[in-house]
Amino acid sequence: MLTTERLILRQWRDDDLDAWAALNADPEVREFFPAVLTREQSAASLTFFRDELATRGWGWWAVEEGATGRLIGMAGLDPVDEGLPFHGVEAGWRLAREAWGKGYATEAGRAVLGYGFESLRLSEILAVTAAGNVRSQAVMRRLGMTHDPAEDFDDPTVPVGPLRRSVLYRKLSEGPAKIKA
Repeated sequence: MLTTERLILRQWRDDDLDAWAALNADPEVREFFPAVLTREQSAASLTFFRDELATRGWGWWAVEEGATGRLIGMAGLDPVDEGLPFHGVEAGWRLAREAWGKGYATEAGRAVLGYGFESLRLSEILAVTAAGNVRSQAVMRRLGMTHDPAEDFDDPTVPVGPLRRSVLYRKLSEGPAKIKA
Protein backbone atom coordinates (compact mmCIF):
# COMPACT_ATOMS: atom_id res chain seq x y z
CA MET A 1 0.00 0.00 0.00
CA LEU A 2 1.15 3.53 -0.80
CA THR A 3 -0.26 6.66 0.79
CA THR A 4 -0.11 10.31 -0.16
CA GLU A 5 -1.61 13.39 1.43
CA ARG A 6 -5.03 12.66 -0.09
CA LEU A 7 -4.87 9.17 -1.60
CA ILE A 8 -4.44 5.53 -0.67
CA LEU A 9 -3.04 3.20 -3.34
CA ARG A 10 -4.02 -0.26 -2.16
CA GLN A 11 -4.89 -3.84 -3.04
CA TRP A 12 -8.15 -4.35 -4.91
CA ARG A 13 -11.28 -5.53 -3.07
CA ASP A 14 -14.43 -7.21 -4.34
CA ASP A 15 -16.47 -4.15 -3.37
CA ASP A 16 -14.42 -2.04 -5.82
CA LEU A 17 -16.12 -3.67 -8.80
CA ASP A 18 -19.12 -1.34 -9.14
CA ALA A 19 -16.99 1.82 -9.21
CA TRP A 20 -14.31 0.19 -11.40
CA ALA A 21 -16.89 -1.08 -13.90
CA ALA A 22 -18.60 2.34 -14.05
CA LEU A 23 -15.24 4.05 -14.68
CA ASN A 24 -14.42 1.62 -17.52
CA ALA A 25 -17.88 1.98 -19.06
CA ASP A 26 -17.48 5.78 -19.33
CA PRO A 27 -16.69 6.75 -22.94
CA GLU A 28 -14.85 9.90 -21.81
CA VAL A 29 -12.57 7.95 -19.47
CA ARG A 30 -11.95 5.40 -22.24
CA GLU A 31 -11.57 8.06 -24.97
CA PHE A 32 -8.00 7.01 -25.75
CA PHE A 33 -8.62 3.26 -25.58
CA PRO A 34 -10.14 1.19 -28.39
CA ALA A 35 -13.41 0.55 -26.49
CA VAL A 36 -15.22 0.81 -23.19
CA LEU A 37 -15.15 -2.32 -21.04
CA THR A 38 -18.07 -4.50 -20.05
CA ARG A 39 -18.66 -5.28 -16.37
CA GLU A 40 -17.21 -8.76 -17.00
CA GLN A 41 -14.04 -7.29 -18.56
CA SER A 42 -13.67 -4.90 -15.62
CA ALA A 43 -14.11 -7.80 -13.18
CA ALA A 44 -11.44 -9.79 -15.01
CA SER A 45 -9.01 -6.85 -14.92
CA LEU A 46 -9.67 -6.33 -11.20
CA THR A 47 -8.87 -10.00 -10.54
CA PHE A 48 -5.75 -9.82 -12.69
CA PHE A 49 -4.51 -6.65 -10.92
CA ARG A 50 -5.20 -8.19 -7.50
CA ASP A 51 -3.33 -11.39 -8.40
CA GLU A 52 -0.34 -9.46 -9.78
CA LEU A 53 -0.10 -7.34 -6.61
CA ALA A 54 -0.36 -10.44 -4.41
CA THR A 55 2.28 -12.31 -6.40
CA ARG A 56 4.76 -9.58 -7.25
CA GLY A 57 4.08 -7.03 -4.51
CA TRP A 58 3.61 -4.18 -7.00
CA GLY A 59 1.53 -3.47 -10.08
CA TRP A 60 -1.73 -1.60 -10.67
CA TRP A 61 -3.08 -0.43 -7.31
CA ALA A 62 -6.64 0.67 -6.63
CA VAL A 63 -6.68 4.42 -5.91
CA GLU A 64 -8.91 5.44 -3.05
CA GLU A 65 -9.73 8.99 -2.03
CA GLY A 66 -8.53 9.09 1.58
CA ALA A 67 -11.17 11.49 2.88
CA THR A 68 -14.13 9.51 1.54
CA GLY A 69 -12.86 5.95 1.08
CA ARG A 70 -14.25 6.09 -2.45
CA LEU A 71 -12.48 4.21 -5.27
CA ILE A 72 -11.54 6.80 -7.89
CA GLY A 73 -9.36 4.74 -10.21
CA MET A 74 -6.05 2.96 -10.54
CA ALA A 75 -2.36 3.81 -10.74
CA GLY A 76 0.79 1.79 -10.71
CA LEU A 77 3.70 0.16 -12.43
CA ASP A 78 3.87 -2.74 -14.85
CA PRO A 79 6.49 -4.27 -17.12
CA VAL A 80 6.09 -3.02 -20.69
CA ASP A 81 4.17 -5.42 -22.92
CA GLU A 82 6.13 -7.63 -25.30
CA GLY A 83 6.23 -6.46 -28.90
CA LEU A 84 6.67 -2.76 -28.19
CA PRO A 85 9.77 -0.98 -29.52
CA PHE A 86 11.21 -0.48 -26.01
CA HIS A 87 11.30 -2.34 -22.72
CA GLY A 88 11.28 -1.45 -19.05
CA VAL A 89 8.68 -0.64 -16.44
CA GLU A 90 5.76 1.65 -17.24
CA ALA A 91 3.87 3.93 -14.87
CA GLY A 92 0.23 4.68 -15.51
CA TRP A 93 -3.06 5.90 -14.08
CA ARG A 94 -6.76 5.97 -14.93
CA LEU A 95 -9.23 7.97 -12.89
CA ALA A 96 -12.99 8.38 -12.85
CA ARG A 97 -14.11 11.57 -14.56
CA GLU A 98 -15.33 13.13 -11.30
CA ALA A 99 -11.74 12.84 -9.97
CA TRP A 100 -10.24 14.78 -12.90
CA GLY A 101 -8.83 18.27 -12.41
CA LYS A 102 -7.97 17.80 -8.73
CA GLY A 103 -4.31 16.85 -9.08
CA TYR A 104 -4.97 13.23 -8.12
CA ALA A 105 -3.25 11.72 -11.18
CA THR A 106 -0.08 13.72 -10.48
CA GLU A 107 -0.24 12.86 -6.77
CA ALA A 108 -0.68 9.14 -7.49
CA GLY A 109 2.00 9.31 -10.20
CA ARG A 110 4.51 10.80 -7.75
CA ALA A 111 3.82 7.98 -5.28
CA VAL A 112 4.22 5.37 -8.00
CA LEU A 113 7.48 6.86 -9.30
CA GLY A 114 8.81 7.12 -5.75
CA TYR A 115 8.03 3.46 -5.15
CA GLY A 116 9.65 2.44 -8.44
CA PHE A 117 12.85 4.35 -7.80
CA GLU A 118 13.18 3.83 -4.05
CA SER A 119 11.76 0.35 -3.44
CA LEU A 120 12.30 -1.36 -6.80
CA ARG A 121 15.56 0.54 -7.43
CA LEU A 122 14.68 1.12 -11.10
CA SER A 123 17.02 3.30 -13.10
CA GLU A 124 14.22 4.55 -15.36
CA ILE A 125 10.43 4.55 -15.49
CA LEU A 126 8.44 4.97 -18.70
CA ALA A 127 4.93 6.22 -19.46
CA VAL A 128 2.98 5.70 -22.66
CA THR A 129 -0.23 7.22 -23.95
CA ALA A 130 -2.07 7.90 -27.18
CA ALA A 131 -0.63 10.90 -29.02
CA GLY A 132 -3.93 12.77 -28.61
CA ASN A 133 -4.15 12.30 -24.86
CA VAL A 134 -2.86 15.72 -23.87
CA ARG A 135 -4.22 15.49 -20.29
CA SER A 136 -2.13 12.41 -19.54
CA GLN A 137 0.90 13.96 -21.22
CA ALA A 138 0.50 17.03 -18.99
CA VAL A 139 0.65 14.75 -15.94
CA MET A 140 3.80 13.13 -17.33
CA ARG A 141 5.44 16.54 -17.69
CA ARG A 142 4.38 17.57 -14.16
CA LEU A 143 6.09 14.39 -12.94
CA GLY A 144 9.33 15.53 -14.58
CA MET A 145 9.15 13.00 -17.41
CA THR A 146 10.62 13.91 -20.77
CA HIS A 147 9.47 13.20 -24.30
CA ASP A 148 11.55 12.72 -27.43
CA PRO A 149 9.29 12.82 -30.52
CA ALA A 150 11.75 10.49 -32.29
CA GLU A 151 10.51 7.75 -29.91
CA ASP A 152 6.83 8.12 -30.83
CA PHE A 153 5.49 4.87 -32.28
CA ASP A 154 2.47 3.04 -33.62
CA ASP A 155 1.26 0.71 -30.86
CA PRO A 156 0.81 -2.76 -32.42
CA THR A 157 -1.69 -3.69 -29.69
CA VAL A 158 -4.11 -0.97 -30.84
CA PRO A 159 -6.21 -1.36 -34.00
CA VAL A 160 -5.23 0.78 -36.99
CA GLY A 161 -6.81 4.18 -36.55
CA PRO A 162 -6.39 7.50 -34.74
CA LEU A 163 -5.56 5.89 -31.36
CA ARG A 164 -2.64 3.83 -32.63
CA ARG A 165 -0.04 6.64 -32.62
CA SER A 166 1.54 6.72 -29.17
CA VAL A 167 4.07 8.80 -27.30
CA LEU A 168 6.73 7.63 -24.88
CA TYR A 169 7.86 9.62 -21.86
CA ARG A 170 10.84 8.74 -19.65
CA LYS A 171 12.09 9.64 -16.20
CA LEU A 172 15.53 8.65 -14.96
CA SER A 173 16.26 7.96 -11.33
CA GLU A 174 17.87 10.91 -9.56
CA GLY A 175 19.52 8.68 -6.95
CA PRO A 176 22.64 6.51 -7.00
CA ALA A 177 23.18 4.03 -9.81
CA LYS A 178 20.20 1.72 -10.00
CA ILE A 179 19.26 -1.50 -11.72
CA LYS A 180 17.82 -1.12 -15.21
CA ALA A 181 14.59 -3.10 -15.66
